[in-house]
Amino acid sequence: MLILSRLKGEKIIIGQDIVLTVLDVAGDQVRIGIEAPKDVPIHREEVYKAIQAENQAAVKIDLNAASLLKAVKGK
Repeated sequence: MLILSRLKGEKIIIGQDIVLTVLDVAGDQVRIGIEAPKDVPIHREEVYKAIQAENQAAVKIDLNAASLLKAVKGK
């Protein structure tokens, strides 16, 4: 993991088209601005994990539905 120190107003450039800007630092909370192309998904970690869990649950439901369909067709 790369660790960088930045002050309020300073930026970090990722690749050629992603810019992170430290907007504010208050206590133990940091506000970050992100400039990135619209096709780059950006999520907070807890939101990303929730999306992953929903996707995994949907796959299980699809697999169960496929199994049921095979069972019905097989009879």
